[in-house]
Amino acid sequence: MIKAKVVGAGGYGGVGITELLLRHPEAEIGCLVSLSDTGRKMSDVFPHLRGFCDEVIVAPDDPKAAEPYDVVFFSTPDRVGMQKAGKELARGAKVIDYSGDFRFGTPEQYAEYANFIGLDPVHADPSLLTDTVYGLPELHEIGDSQMLVGNPGCFAVSCILGLAPVVDAGLIDTKSIICDCKTGVSGAGKKPNAAFHYPNRYDNMNAYRLSGHQHMVEIEQELGALSAEEVQITFTAQVVPVCRGIMSVLYATLDGQTADEVLEIYREFNKNNPFVRVQDAQTPASIADVRGTNYCNLTVDVDARNNRLRVVSHIDNLMKGQAGNALQNMNLMFGLDSGTGLACLGQYP
Repeated sequence: MIKAKVVGAGGYGGVGITELLLRHPEAEIGCLVSLSDTGRKMSDVFPHLRGFCDEVIVAPDDPKAAEPYDVVFFSTPDRVGMQKAGKELARGAKVIDYSGDFRFGTPEQYAEYANFIGLDPVHADPSLLTDTVYGLPELHEIGDSQMLVGNPGCFAVSCILGLAPVVDAGLIDTKSIICDCKTGVSGAGKKPNAAFHYPNRYDNMNAYRLSGHQHMVEIEQELGALSAEEVQITFTAQVVPVCRGIMSVLYATLDGQTADEVLEIYREFNKNNPFVRVQDAQTPASIADVRGTNYCNLTVDVDARNNRLRVVSHIDNLMKGQAGNALQNMNLMFGLDSGTGLACLGQYP
């Protein structure tokens, strides 16, 4: 059995990967670590886990946290993983980090990302950047020799999967891309914040970080790697009054292709990507279709009047945008089928 440690177990990302590990046939939870709720059972913090996970949460300096584990998930803010991953790797653990610490292969790329969110642009362990891989299995080969993975940002997953086929085929003007993205409130995390207080969120929506969102960096990086031309996007993030889910509507100027031609390109590109489902514009689609699942649903359409691609990308931000994708990476890092422990239906209604 794969023995897992979850650092940051008390947050949405931590409980999300805990839920998935509990039903994984080849993995078990060895240790749950958090700065908060230490000494409490996980099931006391999250009562829906009672009888399923009664493991006691320990502090980072607890001796149990220093024991060797097969895989360590860092469901932690930026700059935590970069300070701790080296020790875990030295113990022989494989590491999957949820933050931006290991999404970039060079110190310069990391600095560009860090500057967007006002962090120290100097990476604390730059030697590890040559060993990391951007953890989107649909674009990158992740095998059992991989020891360190930077899990992607949730917005980035929805946009990259939604645009990669046409960028790879060279069918769009790469400077005409518009990413119009809406997220549920859970994307802000569990920590209380006045902006996400119920009266401020109910029956309300707003755009934010119009000066530049940090996920732009990884979107342009990943799409740029597929393109012979520079990729520049216009990205607008908006928060809407739902709990979980992302809907990204993606636009770009086409090279004259029809909807049927573009749809075929998307289907061919994703024929070996089991968690990407491609559909035409006549098929109903909403975030409810992916809630609680690791799927990304792509509705592909062409506005023929304006020669413009239109793709609607739906994901669950806490699954394909976070814990589900992390488990998919873990499976591949241990030589398992990518869908192990992830074959679950959504919820209806």
